Amino acid sequence: MKLHRNLLIAAAACGALLIPPAAHTADKKGKQPEGARETVAKPLSEKEKRKREEKLRKELEGPYRKWLSEDVLYIITDEERTAFKRLATDEEREQFIEQFWLRRDPSPDSQENEFKEEHYRRIAYTNERYASGIPGWKTDRGRIYITFGPPDEIESHPSGGTYERPFEEGGGTTSTFPFEKWRYRWIQDIGSDIMIEFVDPTMTGEYRMTMDPSEKDALLYVPNAGLTLMEQMGMSSKADRFSRTDGTRLGTGTQPLPQRMNQFERLRQFSQLQKAPAVKFKDLEAAVNSTVKFNLLPMRVRADFMRMTASTVQTNVTVLLEKKDLQFQDKDGIAKSAVNLYARITSMSRRVVNVFEDVVTMEVPSDMLEAASKGASVYQKSIPLPPGTYRINIVAKDVYGGNMNNYEMALNVPRLEDDVFGMSSVVLADLIEKVPTRSIGNGQFVIGTTKVRPRVTESFGRNEKMGIYVKFYNFEPDEKTRKPNAQVQYEVVKAGTDTKIFEFSEDLTNSNSATEVTIEKVLPLNSFEPGKYELRMKVTDKVRNQTLPSVTKFTVT
Repeated sequence: MKLHRNLLIAAAACGALLIPPAAHTADKKGKQPEGARETVAKPLSEKEKRKREEKLRKELEGPYRKWLSEDVLYIITDEERTAFKRLATDEEREQFIEQFWLRRDPSPDSQENEFKEEHYRRIAYTNERYASGIPGWKTDRGRIYITFGPPDEIESHPSGGTYERPFEEGGGTTSTFPFEKWRYRWIQDIGSDIMIEFVDPTMTGEYRMTMDPSEKDALLYVPNAGLTLMEQMGMSSKADRFSRTDGTRLGTGTQPLPQRMNQFERLRQFSQLQKAPAVKFKDLEAAVNSTVKFNLLPMRVRADFMRMTASTVQTNVTVLLEKKDLQFQDKDGIAKSAVNLYARITSMSRRVVNVFEDVVTMEVPSDMLEAASKGASVYQKSIPLPPGTYRINIVAKDVYGGNMNNYEMALNVPRLEDDVFGMSSVVLADLIEKVPTRSIGNGQFVIGTTKVRPRVTESFGRNEKMGIYVKFYNFEPDEKTRKPNAQVQYEVVKAGTDTKIFEFSEDLTNSNSATEVTIEKVLPLNSFEPGKYELRMKVTDKVRNQTLPSVTKFTVT
């Protein structure tokens, strides 16, 4: 229901505040006794008017206050909260709320807002799952679930009871209150392998987040009960637990704790779980959150996908910046430019999956700057991602020129499963070369043993050679040779026609492995007329009798 409807109801309920009292009615005979004093409503003083207006304003703000203090309590930033409180009219608040959800929409072009739907789904889930005398969204488990989504693993002990302590907590057997351990593989700005523990010491179902792993110990205050291994061996006393200075009651004696259980690490994690994550480039992160698009620093971005495992895909994000658009600073005969990059990858539910920051620098001799400015700078970042649909925001800022660009695109990471015939992205490259043994798998543009630098524009000059790089996965091996029995056909046609400019085919029977076959080719373009072309590839697994086609467009200038 629209908030306007609620406001109309509230306004109707408060309407009496705006209507002055009626004059005193005459008696039934229509005549007052002589000398009687006529009752007249007194005009309101300025102070009373302000008081009534303030009361009305607060009543009208009811729905918005609920939205601010309940609906988006855990996901609204401090800056947004401050800005919302400064709004004076309902129209401004309505517009703010619309923009609030739009900024978080992973697919603004669609009618549905997946982030908003996921957010309210989480609230409904916590109210159903974690309620305990108070609504589930108000509980500690509800807050963490709404903010970070479902954990990757949950260790649940709903009834407490006998518990074998892990060695890092002292070992030994004890009895516990009900408790849960949540594990997140990674949370932005907090770290990886995040363990969060919730304990219900009152046995009422209201779990609270704790920094002390011993808080779940029901025998903590029972003398000589629930002893740890150190206490059983006489190397420490249970009384020593109450003189510790690290904020815990662990019975580990003088045994050092793991780094993640260090008191300062626990305190850092506890505070980070309750506030917005910090970023390196504040101005760039603000641009990511903004709906304003900066186009003063043009750049192009492409993404290519290579299989790593059945559940992980190597996603290569390549960024191209034209040097003519950058500002260079001359010092000691060297012209230098620098661009700060900030990128954030989010899931469809707006959960942050990965963040990376880097500085791209270029240096050329000052006397060669004019010639060098005709080229481009290419940067690449490889990120392992599970199959799925993501959104990436990349903000680039020219350090010396101040120009910025906020680039946004979808990442449709394919599912390349075991035993399923498939292929990677087809990469058209301006450089394909083998790397030294020590550089295998490391550095920008390196895929396995080969350096593959994509041509982001997919435009080549006639005097250049176009590299073709692609991987095929999971051929059915031949029963005799255990090698793939397959063929690849290449065709280059003029775009929009079927006129063949180039045609070639090759067998893949000499490949050592049927699990993964890599194609690396170089195509000279000196015989191509300027124009747009299509590279059509068709690979056939003759054992399966299955074919995979692909079409990649490129331009010759």
